[in-house]
Amino acid sequence: MSQPLTNATEFTVSEIAQAVKRTVEDEFGHVRVRGEISGFRGQHSSGHAYFTLKDQAASIDAVVWKGNYARLSFKPEEGLEVIATGRLTTFPRSSKYQIVIDNIEPAGAGALMALLEERRKKLLEEGLFARERKKALPYLPRVIGVITSPTGAVIRDILHRLEDRFPSHVLVWPVRVQGETCAPDVVNAIEGFNAFAAGGAIPRPDLLIVARGGGSIEDLWGFNEEAVVRAVAASDIPVISAVGHETDTTLVDYAADMRAPTPTAAAEAAVPVRSELIAYVEDQGLRQRQAARRSLASLRDRLRAASAGLPRPSDLAATQRQSLDLAASMLTGALRHFVQGRRVDYSGLAAALQPRLVRQRYAELKERLDNLGRNGASGLVKNVDRARLKFDPCSRQLPIAAATSIERKHTALGRLAPRLRPQPLHAELRHARNQLAPIASRLAGAGVQMTTSRRQQLEQLGKLLDTLSYRNVLARGYAIVQDNQGQVVTRAASLAPGDALHIVLAEGEVDAAVGGAPLRRKAARPPSDGGSQESLF
Repeated sequence: MSQPLTNATEFTVSEIAQAVKRTVEDEFGHVRVRGEISGFRGQHSSGHAYFTLKDQAASIDAVVWKGNYARLSFKPEEGLEVIATGRLTTFPRSSKYQIVIDNIEPAGAGALMALLEERRKKLLEEGLFARERKKALPYLPRVIGVITSPTGAVIRDILHRLEDRFPSHVLVWPVRVQGETCAPDVVNAIEGFNAFAAGGAIPRPDLLIVARGGGSIEDLWGFNEEAVVRAVAASDIPVISAVGHETDTTLVDYAADMRAPTPTAAAEAAVPVRSELIAYVEDQGLRQRQAARRSLASLRDRLRAASAGLPRPSDLAATQRQSLDLAASMLTGALRHFVQGRRVDYSGLAAALQPRLVRQRYAELKERLDNLGRNGASGLVKNVDRARLKFDPCSRQLPIAAATSIERKHTALGRLAPRLRPQPLHAELRHARNQLAPIASRLAGAGVQMTTSRRQQLEQLGKLLDTLSYRNVLARGYAIVQDNQGQVVTRAASLAPGDALHIVLAEGEVDAAVGGAPLRRKAARPPSDGGSQESLF
C-alpha cells in the first residue's frame, strides 16, 4: 500500500528545539516570577546555582549563573518565597523551559521576617547573643572607630555629638550601608580594626561604633547577615550597634556589646560629658582639700591640748644641766688628785725597778729553775726504781693468789648451802606477796573504771543508732513496701495489677494488692526562660 503524498515541511528535532527556544525568548525576554524556592542545595561545584520555583499548581526550573550569583544582594534559601527577575529560555537537550535569574527579591516582609526569626534562633542557640560573653565598654576611650558611610548624616551626627561631649580621636572606616556589598564591607571593617597592632602607626581603637540611619527591612538587611553578626560577636574590641532608629532592630543589635537606639545615642554612650567630668573632678578636689584642712586643724588642736599639760623643755633639762655643771667643776680637781696619787705610787716602785736589781732577780730565778730541773730528773729515776722493787715480788705471787681465790669461793658456796632451806624461801614469798597486793587492788579498780567507760560508749552508740534508724523515718508517715519475695519495691513500673504487697508501717504491718495502673502526676511546667534574648517582634 503506497503512502499518501503531502506537501508538509519536514523538520529535524534540533530545528524544532531552536524554533521553540526563539519563540519563548522573544515572547518572554524579561519576566518577574513569584514562587517558592524548592530543591536548593547551594552553589554547584561550577559556581552556578540550580533550583525550582513553584506554587500550588505548577513549577519551573531556575538557574543563576556564577557571575550573577555573586552580585545577588539577597541569596536564595530553601522554602523562601521570592520574586525572581530574569528571562525565559529552553534547554533543548531535555525539552524543558527554565528561567535564567538576574536578581532575586523577597516576596514580602513576611518572608523576610520568617527568615530573620529562623536565623535569630539559630544564632541564639550557638550562644552569640549570651549576656555573659558581652564585654564592658571603656569609660573613657582614647580612640573610637566608626564603621558607617562617609557621606551620610550619621557620621556628622556622631562627630558633632562627640565634639560636644568629649572631643576624641575618631577613625572612620567607610563602608556601604545598603546593597549587596554592605555585609562584606562591614565584616572587613570590623576585622580590619581588630587587626591593628597596639602602638602601631595607626592607633588601635578602644571602642567600635557600627552605625546607619533608619530604613526598611530590605535596606537594613545587610546588618542581618550571618557573617556580620559573627564578626561583631568575635570582635576583641567592644562594639556599640547603632543601626536604624529606635524602632528598627537587627541581629547585629543582639550580638553587639551594647545597642544604641540612634547613632547620636551611640556617641553619648561612648564618652562622658567633659564639662561634667571636669566639674566632678574639681568638686572632688575641693572636698579633698577641705577634708585635709579639717584634719590638720583637728590634729593641731589635739597637739595644742596635749602640749598644755607638758612641762617646759627648759624645766626638764634644768636639773640635768645643773648636775652636768657640778660634775664638770669636780672633774678637774678629781683628775688632778688622781694623777698625783698615781705619781706617788709609781715613785715608790721606781726604786725597786732599777735595772741592776731586775738583772739580779732574773739570775736568781734562772739558777733556781735549773736546780729544780736537775732534781726532777733524778727524782723520776728514783721513783721508777722504787716501783719496780715493789711490784716485782707481787707479779711472781699473782698465779698463786688466783688459785687461792678460786678455792675460797668454792668454800664460801659450801658454807651457804645449809642456809638455802624452805623457811627462808617462804619468808621471801610473803614479802613478794605483800608487794603485789597493792598492785592487784589498783588493777581491779582500773578494770571497773574501764568497764564503766566502755558501757557509756556503748550507750552513746545505741542512742546514735536509734537516731539514724529507719524506724524514725517510718514514724514521720513513710512506709516500706515489699513484694511477695520480700524485696523492697522502689519503682512503680515493676508492679502489675494483682501483685501482692507487704507494707511495713511505724506501728504494725499490713498486706495489700495492686488494684490498677499507677497514678501519674501531671508534668511540672518548665520554668520560663527569664534571662533569654528578647524577641524581635
